[in-house]
Amino acid sequence: MGEEPGWVPPEVDVKRANSARVYDYLLGGSHNFLADQDLGRSLAATDPSVRAIARANRDFLGRAVRFLAQAGVGQFLDIGSGIPTQGNVHEVAQQGSPGSRVVYGDVDPVAIAHSKALLAGNDNTAVIEADLRHPDKILAHKDTRRLIDFSQPAGLLLVSVLPFLSDAADPWRIVATLRDALAPGSYLVLAHATDASRPAVAQAAEKVYNRSVSAQARMRSAEEILRFFGGFELVDPGLVYVPLWRPDPGADVSGDPGKFWVLAAAGRKP
Repeated sequence: MGEEPGWVPPEVDVKRANSARVYDYLLGGSHNFLADQDLGRSLAATDPSVRAIARANRDFLGRAVRFLAQAGVGQFLDIGSGIPTQGNVHEVAQQGSPGSRVVYGDVDPVAIAHSKALLAGNDNTAVIEADLRHPDKILAHKDTRRLIDFSQPAGLLLVSVLPFLSDAADPWRIVATLRDALAPGSYLVLAHATDASRPAVAQAAEKVYNRSVSAQARMRSAEEILRFFGGFELVDPGLVYVPLWRPDPGADVSGDPGKFWVLAAAGRKP
């Protein structure tokens, strides 16, 4: 992609890598720039599994949304939704639950611009600017209130966004604010990077990443990740590496799932 195509919002600094656009690059997307591509290549040099990790993370999101739709959930709040790509949440959800409503939220102007273009005319979806550090603003946003009925079960999707909140920001309090707004029968779906399985490689990738982006990433232990589910009941198989969470029939599940260094789970509010 050219370095400064005409559709780029004027406030976007294309010279600095961005988490949503690096993820898009690793997934093989086209909504990224040279700085994002350079960081993606540096990450792949640190750990050749990073593209497979990105894909496994995206596939987990699809399986989780499908599971929730089959469980009767028809409304979703996807925070940190990133760049639109094939198999968006509303597409997957509406296959299992026609008429499902989805609010996508992100802080990246490129992700927001492309999401709005993709979803124009779709009354069952909305795209909002969503800074996870301000959960009350997300919950009170007019489009959130228009599409999400908090008296009914909903799916809260926080897939690989929490690493970008520092401990000082108290991400557990932030997630608790969002959890508390949900009705019984709602679900929290979460994926989070960890350095538990391959600490040297994961920490090296974290350092490479943090040198190039403004939103610093923070890996966490399984115990720290489980704290996000306070008061929720984990569904089988619990907190596992992403390829192991309810794999599709016939899926080629890696013999070394720890190489993916991302843990995932879904929990239900009783």
